[in-house]
Amino acid sequence: MYSLNVPVPGAVERLAADLHPRLTAFDRIRDQHTLVCKRFEAAEDEYDRLRERLRIALSPTPAFEARVTGIDAFETPPHGPGPVLYLVVESPGLHDLHRRLVDAFGAVHGDLEGKAYVPHVTLARGDGVEAVDDLHALDIDPITWTVSELHLRSRAHREAMWRVSLPRP
Repeated sequence: MYSLNVPVPGAVERLAADLHPRLTAFDRIRDQHTLVCKRFEAAEDEYDRLRERLRIALSPTPAFEARVTGIDAFETPPHGPGPVLYLVVESPGLHDLHRRLVDAFGAVHGDLEGKAYVPHVTLARGDGVEAVDDLHALDIDPITWTVSELHLRSRAHREAMWRVSLPRP
């Protein structure tokens, strides 16, 4: 399994670190923060083929804007324990890219991709129901950045296997 991710800027990492003390009610707190653009069901031995198909599908994809605007939660996520607390990400460019990739590769999880796709940065999950309302009420300063790179991550290796630079328009 692979995923094409948007690396988040330091400002988003700092926001997540600032929120950390408020996340202790959750079972699991994320220590690495990424923004998934698209998931791919491909075996490790299919990496070269996937990368080549992605290279073609991503050309040309210009850099685009993304913006963290608040905190929300998936109360009952399609997979794993809930709730899932996350930073809301708004980005028409990311939605367009996701839609193009779903058209080219298909949706891996119909309940997570396609029309159900919600760009987000997961903060924590599981058993934090009482904390969700307090965290929803937090007023955070929006964080805007230009997405100029994408990372193809391997679930098995837990790292970025390939980086793609997006040209500035």
